[in-house]
Amino acid sequence: QVQLVESGGGLVQAGGSLRLSCAASGRTFSKSAMGWFRQAPGKEREFVAGLSGSYGSTRYADSVKGRFAISRNYAKNTMYLEMNTLKPEDTAVYYCVASWTYSDPSDRETNYAYWGQGTQVSVSS
Repeated sequence: QVQLVESGGGLVQAGGSLRLSCAASGRTFSKSAMGWFRQAPGKEREFVAGLSGSYGSTRYADSVKGRFAISRNYAKNTMYLEMNTLKPEDTAVYYCVASWTYSDPSDRETNYAYWGQGTQVSVSS
């Protein structure tokens, strides 16, 4: 059974940093795209960042470019999201995602077959 488990969320002041982790189990995703989405209260879920399966290309939402960095540890089957210079508008539930068939990172939810339960990130002003 495939599972994605997020950790690292919490409450932080504006300008602070957090590091989210996503531990995958049940299969390896070394050749699959993985990424992060988020959903703020009262808003639609949106793409945050994605990472390709093989050659390490990345993709970011404009709102987080230059502040967030996505990475993965293939040996540990784990993905990370380093979030710096956090803003109150970054407050959301963050979801780890992984693809079954796609290797390129995409901002389309339908490209990702596996989703974690989410971890809350709250940024105070």
